[in-house]
Amino acid sequence: MIKHIVMWNVLGIDAAERQRNALCIKAAFEGIRYRIPGLLKLEIGIDQSHVDYACDVVLYSEFESLQALAEYAIHPEHTRVRQALEGLRITRHQVDYIP
Repeated sequence: MIKHIVMWNVLGIDAAERQRNALCIKAAFEGIRYRIPGLLKLEIGIDQSHVDYACDVVLYSEFESLQALAEYAIHPEHTRVRQALEGLRITRHQVDYIP
């Protein structure tokens, strides 16, 4: 198994717009939760701490294998979501690890 964690800050001129964009990202990723082979678990959360160093959105996912994660990266459902959300995310951090 491999765990894949991604964190983003989102675009927005104020807190309300950032919240709307974060909710859009959350809904888009939740929509592909059961559509990608090898994806065992997917959680997506919106930061509640509001500290200045926190990211706005986090994606936590687990995959059967490194190969499943590689296939997810190019899967049409994932590609569609990435394209639909282009421009909403302004910074991105990622960690992939084997527990």
